[in-house]
Amino acid sequence: MRVLKSDFAKYNITDDDEIADDLDQDEVGWKIIHADVFRFPPYKSWLCAILGAGCQFLTLCFGIIFMALLGLFNVHRHGSMNTAGVLLYALTCCISGYVSANFYKKIGGTNWVWNVVLTTSIFSVPFFVIWSIINSIAWYYQSTQALPYTTIILLMLIWLIVGFPLTIIGGIFGKNWAGGFNAPCRTKNIPREIPPMPWYRSTFVRMTVGGFLPFSAISVELYYIFATLWGREQYTLYGILFIVFVILLSVTACISIALTYFQLSSEDYRWWWRSLMCGGSTSLFVFSYAMFYYFKRSNMSGSLQSVQFFGYTLLTCYVFFLMLSTVAFFASLKFIRYIYVNLKMD
Repeated sequence: MRVLKSDFAKYNITDDDEIADDLDQDEVGWKIIHADVFRFPPYKSWLCAILGAGCQFLTLCFGIIFMALLGLFNVHRHGSMNTAGVLLYALTCCISGYVSANFYKKIGGTNWVWNVVLTTSIFSVPFFVIWSIINSIAWYYQSTQALPYTTIILLMLIWLIVGFPLTIIGGIFGKNWAGGFNAPCRTKNIPREIPPMPWYRSTFVRMTVGGFLPFSAISVELYYIFATLWGREQYTLYGILFIVFVILLSVTACISIALTYFQLSSEDYRWWWRSLMCGGSTSLFVFSYAMFYYFKRSNMSGSLQSVQFFGYTLLTCYVFFLMLSTVAFFASLKFIRYIYVNLKMD
């Protein structure tokens, strides 16, 4: 906030047109790209589908944690939590459809049918493929972890009868209730040339910083979660889990705002996908920790255990990516609206 006050004081020093023109010629920083910062990004459908699925999983995670805190199901049995997760996922599909279609319409999207189909498939398709491989291998080894075909048919019916229609209904409401994007600055037809960036401002470095700091906030709690899911421990500290989850979201939002500010200050206005990737990069650190846990902390071995561990961990990390990238994107969007609304345009 101190840096922003200094920027506002420097950029808003005068209303005189001649002085303002001189400033525009000599000025550097985020003010000079005000005509490009709200230029809509490519691959709008993919962006909006990720945001819709991220909002859905944020709602789902808060719902499961609150249910555990209220004692609405037996937290010591994984089966009851899995059942709650499946039902909540199906019922919250309307959220993903609404958010995705609403934002897609705001940023000028036209093919809303493809957007809704992509939204409902961006998680369900990878989940079905990975889960099918895991369950098929469990069938081959005649494991009790394998679900019978009747349960599989029931799950597919839940998605077809409840989840998919709710996504369509949410998409229809989101499209019809969408207003304008209301950008504080007008966007020029010709994009501004982006200056060359040093290596320490590259996307890889930003993703490393943006992923490591949120991961450091949850690294201790991850051990207890892994020990519960893949070990013999029983997890009961759901109040602590809720606090850590809120801290994770807060740190992700804050670091995303900081990285976006640094990017705009270097006159790079391509923040849309960059903020999303930097926020979601925490999932890469979670997956790296999972590999460390598997090889150094656990006693698991064999094809069946390895496939189950890495398959379900990959899906969990994908959910982390969807949630945290959504938080990072909307935090950056709100921050950019704030700084350009308070900037005097001459």
